[in-house]
Amino acid sequence: MKTAIITGGTGAIGKALVAEFSRDYNVVFTFNNNEDDAMLLSDKYGATPVKCDISSPDEIKKLEPYIKGCSLLINNAGISQIKLFTDITDEDWAQMIGVNLSGVFYLTRAVVPEMVHNKFGSIINISSVWGVHGASCEVHYSAAKAGVIGLTKALAKELGPSDIRVNCIAPGVIDSRMNAHLNADELLELTDSTPLGRMGTPEEIAHAARFFEQNRFATGQILGVDGGFY
Repeated sequence: MKTAIITGGTGAIGKALVAEFSRDYNVVFTFNNNEDDAMLLSDKYGATPVKCDISSPDEIKKLEPYIKGCSLLINNAGISQIKLFTDITDEDWAQMIGVNLSGVFYLTRAVVPEMVHNKFGSIINISSVWGVHGASCEVHYSAAKAGVIGLTKALAKELGPSDIRVNCIAPGVIDSRMNAHLNADELLELTDSTPLGRMGTPEEIAHAARFFEQNRFATGQILGVDGGFY
């Protein structure tokens, strides 16, 4: 059976991705905290958990035993923070870029040689609607997610001749832990700004990932799964 590597497996979207692709892949997923959730996920789906801080190139080496045979990589792990631009510290910036952008680079760099050798592969990056349009008080988050989009478009051109597809999903407001800090009024404002009038589900992001995994003629694409937010 083929191997899929999914980062951020214990988040809401990560869990949906693990559930979706465990049906026909040997899934290896990373987590940095939430060890109890990781073990439950492993027991439920037979997936392999790897505790890994993807912002560290040294930590990425923990995944080396699973790279051989990997034909699907989903870069899903991410963090968020709301702060005025003038309040963002050097540490805030470094952590945001480290997890949300550098982590995508480090792991993709580790996996690509195997895919090139096999002349086949699919890489799916999870960005954000804010990576496309920007969000006030989330400048560092928006910048990192915009970087993921640029990485996707450029790498798709470079890897296309090796029959490796690189695509990106830009979720809108999703019912997940990442939005748990928002109060009821803030959530209402966001859903009112969404033409479909609700938050998306993690499963809807997983279904979008399945589309990219299956479609052999889609590469370099940024798919907004945002309820029509923009």
